[in-house]
Amino acid sequence: MRKAGRHFLQIPGPSHVPDRILRAMDFPVMDHRGPDFAGLGQRVLSGMQTIFKTTGPVVIYPSSGTGAWEAALVNVLAPGDKAMMVETGHFASLWGHLAESLGIEAEILETDWRAGVDPDAVEQRLREDSAHLIKAVCVVHNETSTGATSRIAEVRKAIDAAGHPALLMVDTISGLASADFQFDAWGVDVAVSGSQKGLMLPPGLSFNAISEKALAVAKESGCKRSYWDWESMLKPNETGYFPYTPATNLLYGLAEAIDMLHEEGLENVFARHQRHGEAARKAVETWELEVQCQQPLDFSPVLTAVRLPDGHDADAFRATTLKQFDMSLGNGLSKIAGRVFRIGHLGDFNDLMLVATLGGVEMGLSLAGVPHQSGGVAAAMERLKK
Repeated sequence: MRKAGRHFLQIPGPSHVPDRILRAMDFPVMDHRGPDFAGLGQRVLSGMQTIFKTTGPVVIYPSSGTGAWEAALVNVLAPGDKAMMVETGHFASLWGHLAESLGIEAEILETDWRAGVDPDAVEQRLREDSAHLIKAVCVVHNETSTGATSRIAEVRKAIDAAGHPALLMVDTISGLASADFQFDAWGVDVAVSGSQKGLMLPPGLSFNAISEKALAVAKESGCKRSYWDWESMLKPNETGYFPYTPATNLLYGLAEAIDMLHEEGLENVFARHQRHGEAARKAVETWELEVQCQQPLDFSPVLTAVRLPDGHDADAFRATTLKQFDMSLGNGLSKIAGRVFRIGHLGDFNDLMLVATLGGVEMGLSLAGVPHQSGGVAAAMERLKK
């Protein structure tokens, strides 16, 4: 049976792809070795430097974010090297598992999944590592499973305060272009991202932003690599080309997305996301439910993860909203499966979309029999009027 209206895809990525980007992608594939391609290549490569806020190189891979995770690791670490992975949630944990599959020793700094990275804990552990066996500190900027955003600049200060030479490697797959990210100013060495979140594209592109220190380490790394090798990418990138067939039509869309972000203004984009995060949390507070992230400094502007009371299944609630309102909400992952649902408010997203989303959540809570107080949508609307 046909359902009228559009499907509400309110998971924390892939996000809604605006018509303008869909139209930009709707062109014939050009010759990726021909003279016209160089302009497109240079446009997106330099454009992504502005999004990462870096003057250093940004490598673009035709892959998911998982590929960019692997690229980041294999270029600077070798089997037997140690990396400290701060496990702030499901995706931080997955990055650690990937490292282990490559023969990298992943030392897990565990957390309760209810905040971002604790810079003090990072500093303490690095001070203990007097032999400097830890070669990299790997953290997630915006943990999509929990709705917590880590303070990356403070993590950098913690590494420096410990006097430790470890590289700072950051997953900003769901953070980039939604929450402020300053690669150069924050002293990041390698940053990983993907196309399907704040960049408003379909899945299929991933990115590594790279510091001079990381490039120097990569030249001495003992890890064998081919497809993910930065050096193989950087040489042809100088003239706007790629060493193998790029995802041409996604690059058309990426060029348009970069233009859209700058037309709105990155600071305005970040402020919009902050505002929507505040309104969503106001609704949750009014419903007398609990957000997964308990550290206000770490509240995410990208998504809100909501805990249901004991005895109530978040997946059953999500099934109700999908059936009744044709709206998809994010599920809880691994340790918090069935306990949490996630509201995505990222990318090409405005006030009315948020109000509609929260309306579907509030009606779904009632239909699913989840104990709550009414008025969450009204409270969010009052916040949005300011």
